[in-house]
Amino acid sequence: MERLAGKVAVVTGASKGMGRHFVAALVAAGVKVACLARPSDEFDTLAAEFGDAVLPIACDVASSEAVNAAVAQTAEHFGRIDVVVANAAIFHPFAFEDGSDEIIRSHIDINILGVSWLIRAAIPHLRKTKGQIVAISSESVNMPFPMLALYAATKAAIETLCHGLRDELRSDDIRVTVLRSGSVKGGSGGKSWSQETVAAFYKKIVETGHASMTGEGATPESMAQALLSVIGLPADIGVDLIEVRAAQVGVPEGAKAIAS
Repeated sequence: MERLAGKVAVVTGASKGMGRHFVAALVAAGVKVACLARPSDEFDTLAAEFGDAVLPIACDVASSEAVNAAVAQTAEHFGRIDVVVANAAIFHPFAFEDGSDEIIRSHIDINILGVSWLIRAAIPHLRKTKGQIVAISSESVNMPFPMLALYAATKAAIETLCHGLRDELRSDDIRVTVLRSGSVKGGSGGKSWSQETVAAFYKKIVETGHASMTGEGATPESMAQALLSVIGLPADIGVDLIEVRAAQVGVPEGAKAIAS
């Protein structure tokens, strides 16, 4: 997309899953991308795959100091920041009565505070470029999944934050968009789950009907195109919220064996 060529984006959670597909789509559209993520094998391959188009920055978004430093490093390296994509999130099912302090705090620290630190640090740079904020949310805001109630609550909090910031930043010509995502194939969120967690979660969402409500997962490439569509619009158009859900009837990959 010619409109995006030469712009600079910051993407959190950029090394794997949907975040990496966002990076690939942005780079293909001519955007330079600062890729914020925790150290990992996937993080180490970003520069080899995307070359000088990306700036990998090891960053724990739960740390305001780390996010501040990463945003400053991006602006120094690329000279500007046009778009921030708040994508990093923890997505881990648990029965709420058994939720540990650690897992509950991590949802708050990453899913709410991590987004807040990123937006706060980026505002001065976005004011200069009349840029955009895109926060990734979830269809679970409207239909909270069992064992993911806190995850849904954190996404609802981010949507409310964006709703308020949209008016607060409008006079600065900074656009704020919520991209509410449905089920996506091949996500990395479940790779850290135990077999017991996987079995309990998919059994529960088949039982409650959430598996069929969410449908057959969309491809991550399609979801990345939705992101490009939002940020590629003319500057006099703001998208408050776009909900992009799976169009095909079915169930998520992990639920197929149980549902059949």
